[in-house]
Amino acid sequence: MTRAEAKERNRRALLDAAFEIVSRDGYRARLDEIAERADLTTGAVYSLFGSKNGLVVALVTDYLRPYYEEVERAVPAGLDLLEAVDAFARHYRRGCDGPDALPRLSLQITLLDMALHDPELGSQLATSVRSQENHLIALFTGRAHNRGHVTLRQAERLTTALRALLVGLSQGVPLGLAPGADEDYFAAAARALVTDVSLIDHDSAPSRGRRGKPTDAATRPSTRPC
Repeated sequence: MTRAEAKERNRRALLDAAFEIVSRDGYRARLDEIAERADLTTGAVYSLFGSKNGLVVALVTDYLRPYYEEVERAVPAGLDLLEAVDAFARHYRRGCDGPDALPRLSLQITLLDMALHDPELGSQLATSVRSQENHLIALFTGRAHNRGHVTLRQAERLTTALRALLVGLSQGVPLGLAPGADEDYFAAAARALVTDVSLIDHDSAPSRGRRGKPTDAATRPSTRPC
């Protein structure tokens, strides 16, 4: 085994061990236990990831990367925006029935708890998640919608809204808090976000009169794309 192969093996062992222990213990997860589970020393953690926080951030990246690769396959090019959002939501819902649904939910809740206890880690985790979500933003940007095409800014806003909606729904499914939320429900809820209201830029919002009502120009049917 080459040095590079040994390094990758150790990295993989630590990430797998961290997934198990962090999912179980959250911010109480001990670095020495993670290293022991991987048959390594804490020195290997510092050598490969720099710190416990570095290991946790790498764990999130490792966890999200294959997910976004699957999304790109589930939402092919050529679909318009409504079709793409529909396909994405249905793919997301199918994941709720997978064998790893409960471990994934446990990890999500645990990472949120860790972020609340450690603001520095929370900032690092947010940066990691946003970098992965760029794949989803790119997936929606440029798709046909309302006689136009989705801009980068609009795709960013839509991704934020979809994340909030689908994460919330997917957490409710295994907990029994979303009865009847099947693929059709997920898809319909996601498509409802694809409107001028959710995609419109703040700077382009309708102007309002003195009493807060839209002006005549704002109430006329919009021909503005997307």
